[in-house]
This record gives sequence, C-alpha cells and structure tokens, in this order.
Amino acid sequence: MASVTFDKATRLYPGGDKPAVDQLELEIEDGEFLVLVGPSGCGKSTSLRMLAGLEDVNGGAIRIGDRDVTHLPPKDRDIAMVFQNYALYPHMSVADNMGFALKIAGEDKATIRKKVEDAAKMLDLTQYLDRKPKALSGGQRQRVAMGRAIVRKPQVFLMDEPLSNLDAKLRVSTRTQIAALQRDLGITTVYVTHDQVEAMTMGDRVAVLKDGLLQQVDTPRNMYDRPANLFVAGFIGSPAMNLVEVPIADGGVKFGDSVVPVSREALSAAADAGDRTVTVGVRPEHFDIGDTGGLTITVNVVEELGADGYVYGSTSHSEGSQDIVVRVGGRNVPEKGSTMHVIPRAGEIHVFSTSSGARLSG
Repeated sequence: MASVTFDKATRLYPGGDKPAVDQLELEIEDGEFLVLVGPSGCGKSTSLRMLAGLEDVNGGAIRIGDRDVTHLPPKDRDIAMVFQNYALYPHMSVADNMGFALKIAGEDKATIRKKVEDAAKMLDLTQYLDRKPKALSGGQRQRVAMGRAIVRKPQVFLMDEPLSNLDAKLRVSTRTQIAALQRDLGITTVYVTHDQVEAMTMGDRVAVLKDGLLQQVDTPRNMYDRPANLFVAGFIGSPAMNLVEVPIADGGVKFGDSVVPVSREALSAAADAGDRTVTVGVRPEHFDIGDTGGLTITVNVVEELGADGYVYGSTSHSEGSQDIVVRVGGRNVPEKGSTMHVIPRAGEIHVFSTSSGARLSG
C-alpha cells in the first residue's frame, strides 16, 4: 500500500490557454478513501487520469509512496483502474476477465484461479465465473470490474464514476459495498464522482474541484459544517444550502424583517473589505418557522418524504425574488400557495463575503 501526492500537478491540453488541472496540491494517506467531486469539466477525471499515467503532466509532480511516477508509463505505476463503462472483454468469461492481468504478468494457472476465486467470493460472484459479461446485469458487471482490480493487489485503486451506469437503488447498495470492501482491503483509493451524495457517504475525505482548482479538502462532516467558500457551500448538501445576500445591520445582518446575530469577526472582516452586504448560508434544516418576522416566503412546491418534508418557496423583495428551501416535519407540511415566516437558527448561520466568496464566519 502507499500514499499518493499531487505536488502542484498541472495539465494543460494542447492549444488551450487555461489548465484543465491547475497546480493541484493534494496528499492522500496510505489506506485512505479520497473522493474527488465537482461539476462536469472541473478536472476531476483529468486528475485521476494523470495519476493513472493516461494524461501527461505539464507541470509539478505526482508521487506514489516515495516513487516519482510523473513520467512513468501506466504499467509501471502499480495501480488498478475501474472505469465508468467497466471495459470488460465480451468474448471472455468472468473468471478470464478477472484473471487477465495476472495471465499477462506470467503467473501460473493455479495461482490465478485461487486469486480469482478469492475475489469472486468477496464480491458474491462465485456462481457467475463461467458466464460471459453479456449474461450479467449492470451491477454484476460492475463487480467483475472491481474483481479484476482486486486480484492484482495494487498499491492504489482508481475509480472513475463506476456507479453512474447503475439505477438509483442499485447505486445506493453498491456504494455501500465498495466502501466496505475498501475498508477490508485497506488499499489507498481515489474515487471520482459528480454526485456529492456519493462523495459524502463514501469518502474518508472529500476534495472539491472547480475549473481545475482545488476548492477544499476535508472530512464530509467538516465540509458540511464549515464550507470554505460560496461554491462549496452551494455544492455540498442535498438539497443545497440557501444562499441569501443580506445587508449588514447593527450586531448582525438584516434577514427580512429581523436582525439575525452573527459573529463580530465576520462583520469586521466584511467591513475591512468594504462590503455593505454579506451572503448568508442557511441549511434547509436550520430554519425556525414563526408567525411573524424573518423572511416571508410563498410556498410553491412541497416534497413529502414521509418522516420529513421539503418546502420550496420564494420570497419577493425590491431586488427580485429569492428561492428558499426549508425542511419541515413530515406530519406538518404547509399548503401550496400559503405563506411562511422563516428565521435562521442562532449559531447555525454561515457568513460569506459577497465579493470574494470566502468564508467569514468562524
């Protein structure tokens, strides 16, 4: 097993003037499950392919353990990759697919068979070893691709959106399987996804990318509780955090008809930057609902999920309307078209600079 280090790694495609990955600095510990997440085109798959040796590194370095692998060919990096489309050989059985890399490496048949059977048992594939990939479901093919990676016992697993071809229910159960399997094997894993729920539920740490730049790397809990900037705040969490630009008032910020207290440090940081407004972030579960005060929102849509409900409403003010999402109890949902008064809960408010997007609250 080994750690992985991106040391100011940069990828600039020929003819481009803006790097797809811009001086990425990231330390992944031995045995860690790190998830790279971000919107399409943010550089997460490019970062993974640079680590795999499938993309050139135009600046900086990449290390696996103590080895500088920046310019090594993929076969010499001791990594195994699981692709989005599984990339199985259609004419080979499951057993032959899983053992193919070992066969190429010159291992004897008995050793290959033993390693394949051990991996198949781990992945609940024993009964399918003689089948061809076309006779398997999407979830089973995905597990075969995992098995092919496992039998090689590499230093690092690389996974590029391996669940995106599965249906919603299977995706949930398979992500649990992958996370449990990684914990059992203890192999350093770098996992790419655009799905932030997948990132939050699977990773030991999560790295958020935007336009090739690393925005924040932290544990899922810390990232949810203390997003570093407006982009991370709006990206992490489902439904997303409400972000409302509000004027600064004495002792706090003016949120609709109420003044909500925020930390003195946040207010002085905004004043130092010359901002008259700040952007306040409030999670849907951190609103109190009252009869007066706060923001008055009109209920547009109610999602009833059983234990909880989500109210999607809008507020209209002189600057235009603002969409707001509020979590309510599943037994106490408002009618469509009705109005609600919502106030952020004290101590559960995030304050960001409207101009720079940086976090101001502690």
